[in-house]
Amino acid sequence: MSANLPHDPKWKRANTLLMSSDPSSDIALVGVPAHKGSISPTSADQTPDAIRSALARYSTYSTSQGVDLSGQSFIDLGNIDSPDGPEGVARVGAFVSGLLAKHKLVIALGGDNSITYSVASGLWPDLSKIGLITFDAHHDLRDGQSNGSPVWQLIQAGLPGKNIVQIGIADFANSAEYSQRAKENGITVFSRGQLREMTIADVLKKALEIAGADGREIYVDLDVDVCDRSVVPACPAAMPGGISADELRQAALLLGADKRVRAIDITEIDAAADSDDQRTLRLAALLVLEAAAGFATR
Repeated sequence: MSANLPHDPKWKRANTLLMSSDPSSDIALVGVPAHKGSISPTSADQTPDAIRSALARYSTYSTSQGVDLSGQSFIDLGNIDSPDGPEGVARVGAFVSGLLAKHKLVIALGGDNSITYSVASGLWPDLSKIGLITFDAHHDLRDGQSNGSPVWQLIQAGLPGKNIVQIGIADFANSAEYSQRAKENGITVFSRGQLREMTIADVLKKALEIAGADGREIYVDLDVDVCDRSVVPACPAAMPGGISADELRQAALLLGADKRVRAIDITEIDAAADSDDQRTLRLAALLVLEAAAGFATR
């Protein structure tokens, strides 16, 4: 992607942020190209590298925050090989284990939403002590092991439902049975309908209070299909009427600014299904940058 872009020494491109080899960098990026267990067929395994390429479209400077990310320390840890299935989950766990001792924020590029389970459970052996915030049209409380089940898998592995906040849950995207499962487990849900009456900042203030109560560290899942289908055509399960790209960008910024947020994943993008203008991949790249800009304000 970057081959045909002009070079200007005074306009540093964001993909250059990933060229550091400092093992103690504040922010670590890792690709988790899971896709084989997806309910909808997907080429999400192509997405981590496509997001990295899309970063070349952007600069390192956040005008609204007055922050130049070139002053931040990043490291790209590459992609985890074969992250699907039980053996893949074990590989992901082994790869990410110990990363929070080296880095202040881990950003995982999916891949489908199954990585929320494999990454979070690998980062924290004791899930009872963390909180989870999801931006998602779906509860992800399905039975089994797929991109529709990571939140249920985390609960079964010890994450208390009262520590979970789900934002953007959409009408006609979940069954009554799984909605009841969310209620029975004490999950706090902000539906798409509620978001029409609240700002993202107000929702996140409440979400961070719940997920991060008592200083708990927080894992964040940014399932991009929470957005309106018009802005994320590469998300197989996105629906008309989702949140805007700008709202999800604002969420990434605010979440990155909170010290309790230690890891963020970006999931459910099928790179091969994007529009010609690559709007979904470009949004994903901006989510990385917004989270990093928020982090810079900590």
